[in-house]
Amino acid sequence: MELPVIIKGIIMGFSIAAPVGPIGVLCIRRTLSSGRISGLVSGLGAATADGMYGCVAAFGLTFISSFLVSQQFWLRLIGGAFLIYLGVKTLFSRPAEQAANASSTSIWGDYLSTFFLTITNPMTILSFAAVFAGMGLAATNGGYTSAGLLVLGVVIGSALWWLCLSGLVSLFRQKFTATGLIWVNRISGLIIVVFGLAAVGSLLQMTGKIG
Repeated sequence: MELPVIIKGIIMGFSIAAPVGPIGVLCIRRTLSSGRISGLVSGLGAATADGMYGCVAAFGLTFISSFLVSQQFWLRLIGGAFLIYLGVKTLFSRPAEQAANASSTSIWGDYLSTFFLTITNPMTILSFAAVFAGMGLAATNGGYTSAGLLVLGVVIGSALWWLCLSGLVSLFRQKFTATGLIWVNRISGLIIVVFGLAAVGSLLQMTGKIG
């Protein structure tokens, strides 16, 4: 029996969000240093961007996807630079002794930073387009209702992953000493910087191929 469209979307969103990249490292680090809410909200920023890219792929908005791909040089440059900034900031930040109070300012900062990082990665739209095509989920086959349910499923699936990740990591937070949290910051900051350098380094390969 064929799965409902929304279930396919949930599976898709969960599986695309699950590989641990810079957003996953940020989510883990923020959960350990500032508490579960910070990690979850960080993940939800990425889930929102996933939903937007899923919407572009599901509704066949080729003019938007073409524009994003054509501007990938600047998007990668901005996203890579922002990753390096966040990585260096994390590397030298001091961990809080206890979970910080979830102020509206910090929550919005956590949300917007991961949203920005995800939305500046034009490869995300290509991932969704490839998965949609592989599963036979082109928007023209099921109409706007099916496409809408698919996008909703993608957002739910992505959010479920971040809920699971932040919840699991928060269980171990109390086991980390202040020294342990300092090393979490150093290691995660270094990893994020490496992701940023890799993003910027990919631009050299891109310009080399163009040249």
